Amino acid sequence: MACSFLIHQVHGSYIRLQAAQQSQGIQTLLEAEKEAAKIVQQARQYRVQKIKDARSEASKEIEAYKQAKEAEFRAFESSHAGSTSNAQTAVDRDTEIKLKAITQSYEQSKEDVVEKLLARVVLVKPELHRNLKKL
Repeated sequence: MACSFLIHQVHGSYIRLQAAQQSQGIQTLLEAEKEAAKIVQQARQYRVQKIKDARSEASKEIEAYKQAKEAEFRAFESSHAGSTSNAQTAVDRDTEIKLKAITQSYEQSKEDVVEKLLARVVLVKPELHRNLKKL
């Protein structure tokens, strides 16, 4: 009986030792899981920060490109502004010549037109109405 008690006692210690080792293994796994969660969280924060940095850098590049293109457009506009004013001057001159020609034609023809209009207004041919002719 002493032998069975001793075996039982040794066996119980072994079971406790095994349970302690399993508990320690579970604890190690939990700690490893926490550490992995921290690493994943840090990776997410790093990725978010990289995206923010990339957006900021892209905005700066877009703004620089926009300013360069606006400066290029202003230079183009100023170099061609002289040709626009020259074209406007030529159009104004051509318009003035055409207006003078129209005014001159008006002055030459106005008396003849008035005489023709008066002649037609004053010219009366007495006739019977077409409905009265049929009767």
